Amino acid sequence: MAVLIALIGTALIVVYVQGIDARAAEGQELVEVLVATETLESGESVSAAQEAGKFDTKEVRRDDVVEGALSSTSSISDLVATGAIYPGEQLIAKKFGTLGDTASLVIPDEKMAVSVELTDWERVAGFVNPGNEVAIFGTAISPVRLAPNGDETKLGDWTRVVLGRVQVVGVGTTSVTSRTTRSDDGEQVVEEVPKTILTLAVSQAEAEKLIHADRTTELTFALLTDDSAAQDEPGVGLGGVMPELFKAAP
Repeated sequence: MAVLIALIGTALIVVYVQGIDARAAEGQELVEVLVATETLESGESVSAAQEAGKFDTKEVRRDDVVEGALSSTSSISDLVATGAIYPGEQLIAKKFGTLGDTASLVIPDEKMAVSVELTDWERVAGFVNPGNEVAIFGTAISPVRLAPNGDETKLGDWTRVVLGRVQVVGVGTTSVTSRTTRSDDGEQVVEEVPKTILTLAVSQAEAEKLIHADRTTELTFALLTDDSAAQDEPGVGLGGVMPELFKAAP
């Protein structure tokens, strides 16, 4: 009986140890998850981040997999980051949502946020999103009298770069305003124009230039790539664009 009890006890210990080993081996199993390789800012779209190469797959122990970790972006491809996501962090679905889900702006250190309101065509037909970098152009407007009929038409005195490269940190809701224009036959036409608020991360000096330009000129954004370059140059006036107009003027 003593020998039988000893054998049963030994068998139970072996089974128990094997169970521990199996559970430990299961926890050590490598699982592929999606991680961030660069910082994603709040409001940055998954598609833009993926295009910029900010995601990569990594094998981690099953015990180290964060609950809800993703292995692909298929389920979040149309969403944006609702908060900052840092390099090495595993991607989980609950950190992505629509633009309206973003809790707050993520402003880079030593920068401040300034907003301007632009029409669709002034913001690259709506292709500007949080995380993008843009160049900002300003066009000063003044009346110019043209020959031969003497009609007064608003034309740009000049257009030049206001800020060469700044980051977009937020895109707000779109509102509709009315604008009165004149048709070819001289009739006044009222049209509805959608305008959207865009928020930029700028230094104090950049904020001063941007705010003044917004009050005194018409702004236009240009979407940049990593290789784009916007030079701080004098810009161009109407005389440089259409010199023949001035030759015809009295």
